Amino acid sequence: MNHRFLTSTVALVVVILVAVPASGQKTWTPPRTADGKPDIQGIWTNATVTPLERPGEFAGKQFLTEKEAAEFEKKAVYDANGDRRDGAADADVGRAYNEFWRDRGKVVSTMRTSLIVDPADGKVPPVTPEGQKRNAERAEARRRLGGAFDGPENRSLQERCLLTPQSGPPMLPANYNSNYQIVQNPDYVVIVTEMIHDARVIPLNGSPHLPKNVRQWFGDARGHWEGNTLVVETTNFTDKTNFRGSSENLRIIERFTRTDADTLRYQFTIEDETTWAKPWSGEIPMKKAIGQLFEYACHEGNYGLAGVLAGARAEEKAAAKK
Repeated sequence: MNHRFLTSTVALVVVILVAVPASGQKTWTPPRTADGKPDIQGIWTNATVTPLERPGEFAGKQFLTEKEAAEFEKKAVYDANGDRRDGAADADVGRAYNEFWRDRGKVVSTMRTSLIVDPADGKVPPVTPEGQKRNAERAEARRRLGGAFDGPENRSLQERCLLTPQSGPPMLPANYNSNYQIVQNPDYVVIVTEMIHDARVIPLNGSPHLPKNVRQWFGDARGHWEGNTLVVETTNFTDKTNFRGSSENLRIIERFTRTDADTLRYQFTIEDETTWAKPWSGEIPMKKAIGQLFEYACHEGNYGLAGVLAGARAEEKAAAKK
């Protein structure tokens, strides 16, 4: 064999081995903004029927097969179908909106059985004794105020148009309007949520967190880049937010990474040693959304809240006449 040919062939093989990762998959380079940072801008959706916690039927199973995923999607959509008319009257009314308005999504593209990836069982860790005591005191304080229907302050933050599970952090899907628009420049990243049209403004300038005595609905976020990943740390939550019973000590770390042209991997870690026995983490592969965000004018026509309270007053009036 010609020596020059043999040398060239060996060199070509070396180049190929270097170019292709050990996994055999091609690497993907995200687009860049004018300042050279990964471009995560666009409109994204995290709509999915995959639950936050792993269902009992999938205990010990981290991933679904394609057949299992198809069956789970079908059942999840059927169980929550707003167009169903079976069951008792209150079940029918409880389904509320027609299915036309929903956007339930599919099983996440990773085929995981839960959004929680740590702990390995896909479950939220146990609540600490301190957390149990605090949540019991919150429930008792609410009861002393007159119950869930005594006034608007006792209704949920979502019902009062203040924030929603979609708003975050962490940004968790619901059954509609789970869409986000991300805009970035060298100094800030802004995440606009379609639901109740909230906007999270995240500084990237290295400024410190707000003083501990300053508390906010969405906490105080600070971001920085680690390679191709935007890392956001949020602290300074108000205890009125109390995500799943959390305290003011809540700390959330989010990671945003473009993994391909149509996927933004969203990861989050929840830390609050006064609420959970240990930190826990989740992951959602957000997908490029088709179309644009639309205004969700919650407070301009919040008839639901007025209706709930008016209904409670009517029931009290009727009871007083008996």
